[in-house]
Amino acid sequence: MRMRRKKNLIPRMEACADWLIREPQTLRGHWRSLLPGAQALRVELGCGKGRFTCETAAAEPEVLFVAVERVPDAMVMAMERARDLGLRNVFFVDADAAGLPDFFAPGEVDRLYINFCDPWPTKRHAKRRLTHRNFLLKYRQVLPDRGEIHFKTDNAGLFAFSVEEFPAGGFQPTQVTDDLHRDGIQGVMTDYEAKFHAMGTPIHRCVAVKGELPPQPAESPAPAEGDKAE
Repeated sequence: MRMRRKKNLIPRMEACADWLIREPQTLRGHWRSLLPGAQALRVELGCGKGRFTCETAAAEPEVLFVAVERVPDAMVMAMERARDLGLRNVFFVDADAAGLPDFFAPGEVDRLYINFCDPWPTKRHAKRRLTHRNFLLKYRQVLPDRGEIHFKTDNAGLFAFSVEEFPAGGFQPTQVTDDLHRDGIQGVMTDYEAKFHAMGTPIHRCVAVKGELPPQPAESPAPAEGDKAE
């Protein structure tokens, strides 16, 4: 469901300007200057209303968090959460996940979170899924060796696709579970996650660890001059 446009979006965004990074490319390679001494830099793709981002940042003040969200009407609520909690280790970027290599230097991000992204259920839209190999190859550029993607979803089809797709992008799936909260709440929930869990919907989760890319198929040699195309 598309979020309703907020009439007072601009003044609310301006009131949270200290948490918004308007030109993320200028910080490429220097993000830790926002939190000198940061033990790690973690990025969430699609933070929504910010429950996961802000509660995780509050619990780990020594870690720098950057939330990337392309829907300003959702992001403003996340920024207001960060402001109200007085968090100084979380910042927000209004951008698309495809732009990560433009914003972060190679190996600069220690961990990526992908929580409850759009499943794009039809096959013809598979390349839009944030766990498609085209995106995974971009994530590889900003993660170090053994860097991690933490992935959660309520969509069984997307989860099955993702677990199979991770190796194609050079990531090894670990800690794979189809019912994360079976024995009690595990970790910080997103707003969507809490809603789905209350409805009895199982939450799927895995950690994908950056490794070696699989061998790529060799390109067919170009036809020699004078060869006839079939």
